[in-house]
Order: sequence, then structure tokens, then C-alpha cells
Amino acid sequence: MTALAGWQNFYVVVGSSAGALIGLQFVVLSLITRSPTARTDMAAGQAFATPTIVHFVAVLGLSGILCAPWDGIGAAATLWGLVGLSGIGYALIVTRRMRAQTAYRPQFEDWLFHALLPFAAYLTLAASAYAARFRVREALFGAGAAALLLLFTGIHNAWDAVTYHVFVKSKDNQSNR
Repeated sequence: MTALAGWQNFYVVVGSSAGALIGLQFVVLSLITRSPTARTDMAAGQAFATPTIVHFVAVLGLSGILCAPWDGIGAAATLWGLVGLSGIGYALIVTRRMRAQTAYRPQFEDWLFHALLPFAAYLTLAASAYAARFRVREALFGAGAAALLLLFTGIHNAWDAVTYHVFVKSKDNQSNR
């Protein structure tokens, strides 16, 4: 029995949540784009909407990796480390996109949830993959913490996008009538 066996239920719950939220996010985005208040701005979408899906997909993929029946931790740690390194690069791209887009001026909360927390989660994921060579138990807790941080960040960002479109954009549309 490997160290991963004790994490099976955790990743089934977290992965299932991420999968369900991916589907829900697509439904919400399609409803928002059909509303008369929606304004098409691809740069803002790449900075704020797309990363939410990417984080949910990362959690779903990580859950799949860590639920697979590995004989040891090495191959799984290598894969989750690659997810972490890729995520670090993606978080830097998102930060650049947030600065470049002109549809919305990001506030502190936006920088925190769209740039800093995802970067921290992916960094934790990459570092825990390296640490798995020496401290397996702690590394698995690091990977679990990173998965939860990405899941909670994605939930926050999805909710933030919906409330922005419902309360701010619909209010702007009503005042323009």
C-alpha cells in the first residue's frame, strides 16, 4: 500500500467538485454572453474567465494523477511537479494579461485571487513534488493544500465574475436606457 492510498477519498471529492464546477462555469459563461449586458472583451476574458477554468482543470487533472494506482510516489510526484511548473508559468501569463487588458481596472482582491494565490498554489505544488523525494507525507499535504487553494480560488473567481455581471453590468445597462 503506497502513501497515496490514504488520499484516495480526498482527491475523489476534490476532483469531482472541480469537474462539476467546470461544467457549471461553462453554463454560466454561456448565459452571461447571451445577456444584453455582456460586453465582449477578449483580453479581459483571457485575464479573468479563462484562468478559472484552467485552475479547475488543474485540480481535476491533479486528482486523476493522485488517484491512479501508482506503485510508488516518484512518477506521480513528477507529474504533479509538471502541473505546478506549468501553473507557475500560466500564473505569470495571467498577471501580464491582467495588466494589459483595459476593460476593467483590477483591485487588490483581483490581484490576490487571480494572480497571487494561484501563483502560490502552483509554487506549493511544484515544491511539494520536489519534497516528495525526502518527505512523502508532508509533500502529499502540500499537494492537497495546493489543490484546495486552486479549487477555492476558482470558486471565488467564478462567483466574483457572476456577481460583477449581475450587479455591475446589469446596473450599467439599466442606467444607459
